[in-house]
Amino acid sequence: MAAAPERVLFVTGYPGFIGKRLVRRLAEQLRGQRARMVLLVQSQFAAGARAELQALGARQAEVIEGDVVRMHLGLSGPEWKRIGAELTEVWHLAGLDDLGADPELIRRVNVEGTRNVLELARGAPRITRFNHFSSAYVSGDRVGVILEDELVMGQRFHNVYEESKFRAEVLVQRAKQELPVTIYRPSIVVGDSQTGEIDRFDGPYYMAVLVVSSPLLVPLPLPGEGAAPLNVVPIDFVVEAALAIGGNPAAKGRTVHLVDPAPLSARRVYETIAARARRKVPVVSIPHRAIEALLELPILERLSRPHRAAMQYVNHLAIYDCRDAAELLAGTGIVCPPITSYLDRMIAFVQGYFARRREAELAADVDDPLDR
Repeated sequence: MAAAPERVLFVTGYPGFIGKRLVRRLAEQLRGQRARMVLLVQSQFAAGARAELQALGARQAEVIEGDVVRMHLGLSGPEWKRIGAELTEVWHLAGLDDLGADPELIRRVNVEGTRNVLELARGAPRITRFNHFSSAYVSGDRVGVILEDELVMGQRFHNVYEESKFRAEVLVQRAKQELPVTIYRPSIVVGDSQTGEIDRFDGPYYMAVLVVSSPLLVPLPLPGEGAAPLNVVPIDFVVEAALAIGGNPAAKGRTVHLVDPAPLSARRVYETIAARARRKVPVVSIPHRAIEALLELPILERLSRPHRAAMQYVNHLAIYDCRDAAELLAGTGIVCPPITSYLDRMIAFVQGYFARRREAELAADVDDPLDR
C-alpha cells in the first residue's frame, strides 16, 4: 500500500506568545507521523528557535529565516517555490500587538504580512487548510452580542491594533473563495490554566497584574463601573481548541470565537483577584475617562500605555457568541475553564515573578566595595 503523502505545516509567528506554545504542541502531535513543520522566523530569533526546537526534540521542524512584511516573505526564489509546492497547511500567527510600536509597523506586520502569507498559500497546490489567528477585537467599538460570522458592521476601532487585525481578516475572509480557511478569534489571552505561567505583562491583562503585584499600599480603584464582561481565556485552552478545530474538516470556511462563554464582569474579576491577593478595592469607582485623562499627562504617558490599553476592555459591553466554536469542539472534551478555576495559580505566579524581579533589582543595587 502506498505511503500517505507527507504533511507539511508552514508556521509564522514563532517565537511569539501563542506561536511558541502552538509549535510545542504540534511537535508533540507530529511525532511518528509522516509530517514536518517549516517555521518562518526572523533572523534575530533564528538561532534561538533552532536551539529551543532541538531541546524539545522536534526533529521534524525546519527553521527558515524570513519576514512576513517582505516580498516573498524574504525568501529566495528557490525557497519560495519549494515551500509553496510542499506545504499542506498554514498556521499564520505572525502579528504585532504592542500598542507602543510605530502604528505604520503594526499595519505592515498585521495587514501586509497576512497578504504575503496568503500569496504563498494561493500558489500551494497541496494546501488543505489555511489557519489564521485574528482577534475577537476586530469588532472594535461594537456593543451587544457579536456573532462569529459578522465582520464588517460599520464599527470603529479603539486602536491601530484592532483596526489592523480587522483589515487582515477582511483579506482572509475574501480568500475563502479560493482557500480552505479557518479563522480563530481569541479574546484576551492570559496564562496557563494548569501552571499559572504567564510570559507577558501588557495589554488588557495588565489591570489584573496591577492588583496582584502593585507595591503601593493605597488600594487601586476600579476604572469605571466595571459592569461589562471581561472575557479572558487561558493560553492552553486557545492552543488546544485551535488544534482540534484545525483538524476538523467541518471547520473549513468557518470563523470561531475562542472565548469564555460565561465571562464574569470586570468588577467581579477585579474584586476576586484583589480578595485572593489580600487587597482591598475601594467601593467608589472612578470614571474611566478621568483616569485615561490623568494617564495621558506627559509625565505619565510613556509609563501608562499598558494601563490605557486595559481601560478600553474593562468598560466595553460586548458579548462574544461562540456557538460555532462549541459545535466544532463538541465531543473533544476541550472547554474554556472559568477564570475562577485558575486565578489562584496565576496570582501565585505573578506574585512570585515580581518578587524575584525585586530581589534581582535589589541585588543589582548592592554597593560592591571592590567596584570602585
